[in-house]
Amino acid sequence: MTSPEPIAFSIFGFDIMWYGILIAAAFLIAIYISYRRADRFSINPDEIFNLAIFLLPVSIIGARLYYVIFSWHLYAGKPLSVFNIREGGLAIHGGLIAGIICTFFFCKYREISVLNLADLILPAVALAQSIGRWGNFFNSEAHGGATDLPWGIYVDGTKVHPTFLYESIWCFMLFVFLSYMMDKRKFQGQISMLYGILYSLERFFVEGLRTDSLMIGPFRQAQVLSIVLIAICLSGYIYLHRKSNPVNNR
Repeated sequence: MTSPEPIAFSIFGFDIMWYGILIAAAFLIAIYISYRRADRFSINPDEIFNLAIFLLPVSIIGARLYYVIFSWHLYAGKPLSVFNIREGGLAIHGGLIAGIICTFFFCKYREISVLNLADLILPAVALAQSIGRWGNFFNSEAHGGATDLPWGIYVDGTKVHPTFLYESIWCFMLFVFLSYMMDKRKFQGQISMLYGILYSLERFFVEGLRTDSLMIGPFRQAQVLSIVLIAICLSGYIYLHRKSNPVNNR
């Protein structure tokens, strides 16, 4: 299989990229699912739309800024290209970090439990990641090294690991699992910590196959961050399980 063209269609000479379509669709689906589930977490559904107004631009800016910081050599000679995100160049970890910060301040302002809201939206975020990863397929990016496996894809004439596909499948299974766990939730933060552990576990191994990793010296940045997040979320899971009062699921 070979990646298709990154351009979906053109309007008045302006190219509409599959990458942007998929990210927008993923975001809207995640918001809709979270809106529909809000009552189960005793959260006003309208607050999901209020959060979304800030979350989309902040997450995109965070994802782009993170990528640019760790790939500055690509932009040092042409700084204006920093603003051209239509060709890719978004780091999911940057988007997640920015989104978490945005959600934290939103919850503080609206007097909503941060952990409870995170438990609500993170399963839908996993689904959004599953959908959004296909933008990498259309851009012929975020792939692994050469492989002879039958599900490999061709990029520049070489058969490579479709690492975007591995992550897409994992994130979809993560969405299903975390959705199931919603009705089994014992304490606020349980879903959030599970998301952090399980997504980071997958990202650590898949990142080892990629050929375009952002680096911290000799180390792959995403793998380092994944180890840190696993440690933080595992510790958080244990702490919250011991300290938090049980929740009432509806």
